[in-house]
Amino acid sequence: MKKEINKGWRHDVTTRSLPEVFASIEIPKNGSFFRKLFAFAGPGLMVAVGYMDPGNWATDLAGGAKFGYVLLSVVLISNLFAMLLQHLSLKLGIVTGRDLAQACRDHYSKPVSLFLWVLCEIAIAACDLAEVIGSALALYLLFKIPLLIGVLITSLDVLLVLFFQYKGFRYIESVVASLIFIIILCFAYELFLAKPEVMPMLSGLIPSSGIFKNSEMLYIAIGILGATVMPHNLYLHSSIVQTRKIGDTNDAKKEAIKFATIDSTIALFIAFFINASILILASATFFGTQYQNVADITDAYKLLNPVLGVALASTVFAIALLASGQNSTLTGTLAGQIVMEGFLNIKLKPWLRRLITRLIAIVPAFVVTFIYGEKGTTSLLVLSQVILSMQLSFAVVPLVLFTGSKTKMGKFTNPIWLSAICWIVAAIIIALNVYLLLDTFGI
Repeated sequence: MKKEINKGWRHDVTTRSLPEVFASIEIPKNGSFFRKLFAFAGPGLMVAVGYMDPGNWATDLAGGAKFGYVLLSVVLISNLFAMLLQHLSLKLGIVTGRDLAQACRDHYSKPVSLFLWVLCEIAIAACDLAEVIGSALALYLLFKIPLLIGVLITSLDVLLVLFFQYKGFRYIESVVASLIFIIILCFAYELFLAKPEVMPMLSGLIPSSGIFKNSEMLYIAIGILGATVMPHNLYLHSSIVQTRKIGDTNDAKKEAIKFATIDSTIALFIAFFINASILILASATFFGTQYQNVADITDAYKLLNPVLGVALASTVFAIALLASGQNSTLTGTLAGQIVMEGFLNIKLKPWLRRLITRLIAIVPAFVVTFIYGEKGTTSLLVLSQVILSMQLSFAVVPLVLFTGSKTKMGKFTNPIWLSAICWIVAAIIIALNVYLLLDTFGI
C-alpha cells in the first residue's frame, strides 16, 4: 500500500475524502488566469452557504432590530475570521490530501477522535436545526405548509445531493451558485425598499466597547460569531477542494492554494453582503420603532409589507429564506458525510451514508418542531448558533495546530506571523465561549 508522503500522518492515502468525486474536475495546465480561476471556483461558494444560513437570519434579525447597526462590526470581524480559517482549511486539504476529520483521526488517539466526532455531530445537528426550521418556516410562510411537513420535505435534499453528485460535482456547485444568486437579488431588492442611512450604517462597522457591557448584546454577538464561522465548514472545505485534479508537485499545490483562496475570499465577501443585509434590513425597518423587539422570522415576514409599504417585500424575504435553507441543508449533508467518514473511517454505500448522516441531523429538528411548533423557533435558531460557536474551538485549534506543523505541511507550514494571528483568533473564540458559558450559568 502506498503510504502518506508527509511523515505526520499514520494512515495510508488510499482512503480519499469524498472518494466518488475525488480529483474529478480537471484543471487546465496552460490556461489563462481567469480560466484557471473558473476551474477552481465552486468550493468557496459551497462553504459560503454556511455563512448565510437561516441561523444567521435569526441572530442578525435580533441584533439589527434591537441594537441597530452596532453589531455590523461583529458580522465584519466574523467574516474576516472566516476568511482566515477557511484559507487554513483549504490549504490543509490541498497540501496533505487529508480533510480535517481525517487529519484529526490520524493525529489523535481513538478516544480523543471519538470525542471530537461527537462534538462535531452535535454542531451539525444544531446547524441543521437552524437550516431545516428555516426552510420549513419559509414553506409555511409562502404556501402555508405545516411546519412538521415542511421539515420532512426539506429532509429530501439527501436525494438531491445523491442525484447531482452522480451527475458530477459541478452540478452541485451550479445549484448552490444559482440559489445564492437568488438570495442576492432578494436582498438587493429589500435594501432598495428599506433605504438605510449610509453614515450610521458605516459607523456600525467600527467595533464598540458597548458590546461587552451589555450581556444581551454580547449573547447575540457570540451567536453571530457562531453563525458566521461554522465549525463544519472547516471540515467541508478541506474535503471539497480535493475535487480538483491537482498535481503532486509543490508548484501545483502552491497554485491550487492561490486560486482556491481567491475563490474562498470572493465567496465570503458575498456572504458578508448577505449577512450584513439581513442586519441592515432589520435595523432600517424595525430599530427605534414599536417593532424594536422583533427578532422572530415569522413576525419580520408579517411586518415587512406594512412597514415598507410594498406588497412583495414579505414574499421576497421568504423566497430568500427558502433558498438559504435549501442551500444550507444540501451542503450540511455533505459535511456530515465527510465528518462521519473522516473520524470513524466507515465504509458504506453513498445512499446509506447520506441517509444516516441526514437522520442524525433531521431527528432532533423534527422533535423540536413537534414540541415547539412555530412558537419559539427564533429562540431555538439563536441557541443553535451559540452551540455552534461553543463547538468552534474544537475545530479551530486542531486546524491551526496542523497547518502550523512542519512535519505535516512541509514547506507550506504557516509562517510565524500567520500562526501568531491564527492563535490570537483561536484565543478570542475560546475566551468568548468561556464568557458565554459563565454568563449562561450565572457563574
